[in-house]
Amino acid sequence: MTADPALTRRFAAFRPQLGAVAYRMLGSVDDAEDAVQEAWLRLSRAEPDAIANLEAWLTTVVARICLNTLRDRRLRGREELVARIPDPLVDTDGEFDPEHRAMLADAVGLALYVVLDTLPPAERLAFVLHDAFAVPFEQIAPIVDRSPEATRKLASRARRRIQQAEPQPDSDLAAQREAVDAFFAAGRSGDFDRLVAVLHPNVVLRGDFGSGAAIFRAEGASEVAKLARSYAGPEREIYPAYVNGAAGAVIVVGGQPSAVMGFVVREGRVAAIDVLADPSRIAKLDLSALGG
Repeated sequence: MTADPALTRRFAAFRPQLGAVAYRMLGSVDDAEDAVQEAWLRLSRAEPDAIANLEAWLTTVVARICLNTLRDRRLRGREELVARIPDPLVDTDGEFDPEHRAMLADAVGLALYVVLDTLPPAERLAFVLHDAFAVPFEQIAPIVDRSPEATRKLASRARRRIQQAEPQPDSDLAAQREAVDAFFAAGRSGDFDRLVAVLHPNVVLRGDFGSGAAIFRAEGASEVAKLARSYAGPEREIYPAYVNGAAGAVIVVGGQPSAVMGFVVREGRVAAIDVLADPSRIAKLDLSALGG
């Protein structure tokens, strides 16, 4: 059956926001695209005249698909809710892809997505839909099979956990870039004290190195500084980039991208570093504009 052109245009208008909802829920570009495409297939089989509010209908459909995807992930062996480095959206220094901007909505940096991955699926959905996309609890409640008041509590619990983790960087991109550049300059200098000075005392480094291994985690300025010196080795080229809208870098070794690093900068110091160094995931990223 050929889709109605008017319906196709209406769906296309909503597609950026649907993609943003799905990416915030799943942390995977491919899974987000699959969720949005599935929503389109369901719409093409529905009776459009029976849909009173197309935006609300599509948001609900995408949310249900994402919720099922999160639950399936757990059934496939990820019973524990653990941090995971999401698929990064990488932009050249100073230039942001409009599609990336749409996908990110208001979320900045990788760290928020790492925290989101530790939330139970229903909490994550309630928080994402309400706090990020202003979907009323009355609309969210049927998706998670709760009352509106119970759904409000889900979002509240998620909000508290996210606030405690402090995943958001300072808003000044120039200040973020200055701190990230200072981090790499200190690493290249070999001056351990200088490197420690650019790190927050409670800095956290998380790394996904692939091969099914659990996410690596190091805490504290001294521990992170010891590890960080390796990212500034002479064989490594550092390309400044923006990773999920925040200051970051792509590390290239032998002409090939080997890692994407996202940073949380607060008050001029690096408070968190998220490193994606899984070769199979790095290979899927388009980093050609960054020298990779």
